[in-house]
Order: sequence, then structure tokens, then C-alpha cells
Amino acid sequence: MLNALMGLRAGPGFFEVLGDKYVIDFQNFLHDQLPRIFAVALIAWALLGLLRLITHHIMRLAERPSGTAAHLAQVRTLASVIRNTGVGIIVFLAILEILPILGLNLGPLLTSAGVAGVAIGLAAQNIVKDCFNGFLILIEDQYNVGDSVRIAGVSGTVEAMTLRRTQVRDADGTLYVVPNSQITTVANLTRDFSVANIHVAVDYSAHPDQVMALLKKVAAGVRNDPQYSGIFLADPVLLGVDQLKGSQVIYLLQLKTKANQQWAPMRETQRRIRLALEAQGMLPGDPLRVYSRGVSSPAAPQAEAAGQAAESDPTALPANEVNPFTGEGM
Repeated sequence: MLNALMGLRAGPGFFEVLGDKYVIDFQNFLHDQLPRIFAVALIAWALLGLLRLITHHIMRLAERPSGTAAHLAQVRTLASVIRNTGVGIIVFLAILEILPILGLNLGPLLTSAGVAGVAIGLAAQNIVKDCFNGFLILIEDQYNVGDSVRIAGVSGTVEAMTLRRTQVRDADGTLYVVPNSQITTVANLTRDFSVANIHVAVDYSAHPDQVMALLKKVAAGVRNDPQYSGIFLADPVLLGVDQLKGSQVIYLLQLKTKANQQWAPMRETQRRIRLALEAQGMLPGDPLRVYSRGVSSPAAPQAEAAGQAAESDPTALPANEVNPFTGEGM
């Protein structure tokens, strides 16, 4: 017994053996596995760099002076989708190559994944729909990055797009992430051209022919202004009297401009119309103003209401001048 204990004490300890085993495994990892992992990572990094270079070259070709803005937006969208999809595929394949090097057997993992594939497929139906619908959006060129759209109940500018989702940022800065499967109707506000409708409400007392001549003159002045002439695609169109509402006569003026560039000439036209109406002494339309006998007065409704109230008020009737007892005048 004593000899056995002495032999055990003299022999190598458990932790020493375990430490030697870890050292040997670490040396094997550095000698065999680490170079292979490094090689896979290097190949993946090279493929990512090549993908980035290809998409950047595509963008530079699209930015040539001969290309249109719509074509540039379409190429930018396709380049973004290709880059994101390519990165996902390269990273996934690299992980599949690294896991066996680390000693993980992918056979049982793939078998179990095949068994669970039915359940996963049922749960991932929406993802498949997202990708399929995103592919159709790209093929049909429904919208591109930078377009102003209305999709799935939200409006804004398309900031980014993949096969699965579209990011839309509205005028308040809110970012919406819309799955592509939820996009059933697309309203593209920046395709080919834009039309600005200006409704000008003028008082009923102003002669329509004079108002229309004034509006045409103002719109033509904005159209010929060097600051805005390059934005217009056609001359402004005055459609005439659009509506009659009480004392208001509403005229409709249309400006056809380049896509999503109608705001500046629209604001300038409205500013000049305001000044021109004031210079000609024409009152703007007011739903509370009543036009009567060539005179338009905002106090007319109150005066008319006061007169009706006085007529219907029994306390406002003149005093009875006949004595009800004698029948004689008082």
C-alpha cells in the first residue's frame, strides 16, 4: 500500500496530463486547423473585396454623363441588392467551410435541419414571399433607391432596398421598414415627371377674365425665369374656373416639371400670385364672406342673422296702441 501511494505521488498528476493534452491539441490547432481557417477567411475576404469592386465599377459606369437619373437610380438599387445578397452568400459558405475544420460534424446537423425543414419552411413562408416580391419589384422596375413613393400605407423616399425589405424615410425623418410581401400597390411620385396643382381662390367680385389673364401672366413669368426655366417640362396650363363655393371662385393652375422638382416653382408661383392679387385690388376667396350687390362684406352674415333674430323676437315688437278693455286708441 505504501509503495502504491509513493508510486502515485511520483507519477505524473491528473492536471499535468490534462495540461499536456491541451498543449498538444493547441499545437495541432496552430499547425493544422488555424492555417486552413485563415485560408478560408482570406478567400472570403478576397471575394467580398471583388464583389465590392464590381458593384463600385457598375456604379461608376452608370454615373457617366450619358446616363439618366432614372437609370442611375435603377443601377444603384440593383448594385445594393447584389452587394447585400452576395455578402450573405459568401459569409454563409465560409461558415460551412470553417465548422468542419473546428471538428463539428455537419452531417447530423444537416439531417436534423432536413427534419425540421418542414416546420422552418412553414414559418418562413413570409420570408420567401418577401424575397419573391422583391425580385419582381426589381425586374419590373417599380421603384428605385431615391424615389418618392407611397407603399403599404406609408409615404417617403426609398433609402435602401433588399430582396426582403424596403426602407422608406418620410419628411419627418421617420424610417419605415416595409417587408416586400406587404407591398401590393406602388405609387411612384418621381417617375418621368411631376405635376403641381395650384388652386387659387379669388373673391366672387373679381371678373373671371381678368383673374385668368393675371394668373397666366404670373405663371408665364415664373416659367421664363432663368432660376426655374430649366425645371419646367411644359408651359403652365390654366384650366379655368374649377369650383364655385359661396363667394369663392377657385381657379386651377397646373405646372409640369421634372420628377420631384415641382416644389420650388410651385411656391414661387403662389408667392407671385399673392402679390399680384393685392396689386390689382382683388380679394382672396373667403368662405365666410357673402357677396351681395357688387359688395363683398364679411359682416353680412352677422347683420342678416341679427335682423332675423330681431324679427322673430316677440319682445322687439312695437307696443300695442289700442286699449284692450275699451277698444280706444291709447
